[in-house]
Amino acid sequence: MSVFSDSNTLTRSDYLIALEKMFQTLNKVPVLTASFAPVDNIATELNESDSALAIIKERITQSDRGLNIRNLHMFSALLVELKKTTAEYSAQMNQYDDSLDNLKKEILNLRKDTTIRGIFRDSVLRASFTLQLQQLRSKWKRTDSLVRRATANINDVRGHASANLLAINELSYQTDALLQTVGSRAFSKERRYLWESRNAAANARMQDGFKKSIDSEQKMARYYFENSREKRSLLWVIGILFFYWVFYNFRSLRRAGRLESLQAFNFRYLTRFPLAVSLVFMLSLAPLFDLHAPAIYIESVQFISMIVLTILFWKRLPRTFLLGWCLFVVLFLLLSSTRVLGIPIRLQRWWMLIINSASVAFGLFMLFRLKKWVKRQRIMMAMVIIYLFFNLLAIICNLFGRVTLAQIFGATAIYSFAQMVSLAVFVQALTEAFLLQIQSSRVRKQYPEQFDYAPIAKGVGRFATILSVLLWLLVFTTNLNIYNVVSNSLIQFLTYPREIGSFSFTLSGILLFMGIIWLANLLQKHIAFFFGDVGDDASFDNKGQRSRLLVTRLILLVLGFLLAVAASGLSMDRVTVILGALGVGIGLGMQNIVNNFVSGIILIFDRPLRLGDTVEIGDKKGRVKEIGVRSSTLLTAEGAEVIIPNGDLLSHNIVNWTLSNNHIRIELSFLIARPYSREIAQKLVRDIIVNNKHTLPGREPQLLFSTANAQSDKLKVYYWCQDVSLTELAGSEIEAAVRHGFEEKGINEG
Repeated sequence: MSVFSDSNTLTRSDYLIALEKMFQTLNKVPVLTASFAPVDNIATELNESDSALAIIKERITQSDRGLNIRNLHMFSALLVELKKTTAEYSAQMNQYDDSLDNLKKEILNLRKDTTIRGIFRDSVLRASFTLQLQQLRSKWKRTDSLVRRATANINDVRGHASANLLAINELSYQTDALLQTVGSRAFSKERRYLWESRNAAANARMQDGFKKSIDSEQKMARYYFENSREKRSLLWVIGILFFYWVFYNFRSLRRAGRLESLQAFNFRYLTRFPLAVSLVFMLSLAPLFDLHAPAIYIESVQFISMIVLTILFWKRLPRTFLLGWCLFVVLFLLLSSTRVLGIPIRLQRWWMLIINSASVAFGLFMLFRLKKWVKRQRIMMAMVIIYLFFNLLAIICNLFGRVTLAQIFGATAIYSFAQMVSLAVFVQALTEAFLLQIQSSRVRKQYPEQFDYAPIAKGVGRFATILSVLLWLLVFTTNLNIYNVVSNSLIQFLTYPREIGSFSFTLSGILLFMGIIWLANLLQKHIAFFFGDVGDDASFDNKGQRSRLLVTRLILLVLGFLLAVAASGLSMDRVTVILGALGVGIGLGMQNIVNNFVSGIILIFDRPLRLGDTVEIGDKKGRVKEIGVRSSTLLTAEGAEVIIPNGDLLSHNIVNWTLSNNHIRIELSFLIARPYSREIAQKLVRDIIVNNKHTLPGREPQLLFSTANAQSDKLKVYYWCQDVSLTELAGSEIEAAVRHGFEEKGINEG
């Protein structure tokens, strides 16, 4: 009968399962609330943000007409960073709140469970589960406490984050408004004329306000550095990598005992322990990573850079140039100290006037005392003129009360000149490091140490110069407070949508596409230099490496094209339209171009010929110097470079003398007068061929005698040469040795 009993009747095990389920759900609460540990750290970070926001609010709302423009940029950049981090905190709090709400709903659903409610309603069941219910009540109280505390903390931090976001948005609006109006305000009269006096009370108020601004600026600088470490961490990584790159190449040459091979390059800055040049390299790139840093950070970077440059110049520059550079460093320190010393604004103006006047004298000294050297260096001439021009503008603006403009022009003059010198060392150091890499790679691969490095140095120097000019313009426009205006105008112009028929595009997309393609092409052209391959005969013999480099170049071009398409924002349907248009073009007149391109890919992967192979194609014979995607280059024995389209290569019969080996059979003929001893002649020729260092060991020469006429016989000699490139040399040596041997043995030639 038990088989047919009512299965809906709850048993003790059912109640225990329900209680276990409730325990499991309540056990999730401590685990979940423990995952909310970052809430306290976020609350601390938000409290620190409050102090920073208070300082920014105080600075931008005070009536200081000489507010430092670079610090306004710093405020703007810092507010952007604060907005980003605060938004992340807010999103994290919302995520925590959602997780907690889901767990609350799960607990509330358990309270509606009829099985659990049945236990509490039935006194008999309560008595039988007394121990479990006591544990449940204890756990419930702890859970309730944890949930309440977590909910309160999350709500407080989320509210704090929301309030900070509102304050950040308001301060960002005010900062942007100040940056927009600072230009027009700077051209108006901000202070009295320099020759006008000011009463003592006004000077005291100005002194107090200046000290407060310096204190708040130092606090903001500390907060900025603490919250923007990631920007400089990558810069340190680049500097360390450059140091190790140079150090490793010097060490490899030292271990090989070939450091003297670098004497031909006459390195100016690179040494075995390149600490100073690595610092210059790193500090030259600093503006890319922290463009709107505080003024004190920019001044510190420039000062460290100048000290390192002075160390580099100490034994490398003539005495006159070194004294001029030291004078410039002193002028930089004197100008930078005006804000750090905390002197009144009026004394600051007189101090700036003296420094700018001394800078003008220094610029004139550079022009007239060193005019021969300066005229040879066109960039230096332009920098000296810019230095003089902006110092003169700073003097005029200072005299007539345009203090903001005087600060801008004075800082622009000295920073642009200092950065130009630093970037000149940067270009030279990068070029020397590249040549060092090539030479160390050639020594490791046992290539000849001599090679034509002038074109390589020129190409690398051109690329480094372009990068340096962009860096200089970036800092120059920032110092003049026109970077945002120029960049916004360029962005608006380049991103404005344009249409041709149904095709829409932006100039920025086109420029980005072309820039990535250009960079990929530049990289694939120069990547071989990192492995010591400069296209000379020595690297031809390393066919395996050259074949891998060829495939690497093709991959770089393909990846560059795909990246350019993705980065330019072209959708796949647009790409399909372009490919369709190309298809029409192919049908109308691009057959040869596409034929050469496809043939180049076939040559790369099918490898009927490789770089360095000696081949005959039609009436042309030479070594394969380059296999490109459109054409290949053949280097003839006379030194001519024959450029052959890849399509023509595959359409002709290719005689490859070095496809599987470099061996070649050579034929020599001699006419011998009778009478003579055939055995002596045969032994003589055989011994000469076997003992020659260019012949192939293990392959016996073949000697064939035949009657030429009634007075003489004809001797044909066939032997194998080790290398096809040594054919003429081996033939000349053997023929000369045979004729000399015939003379010694008394064998006459007919």
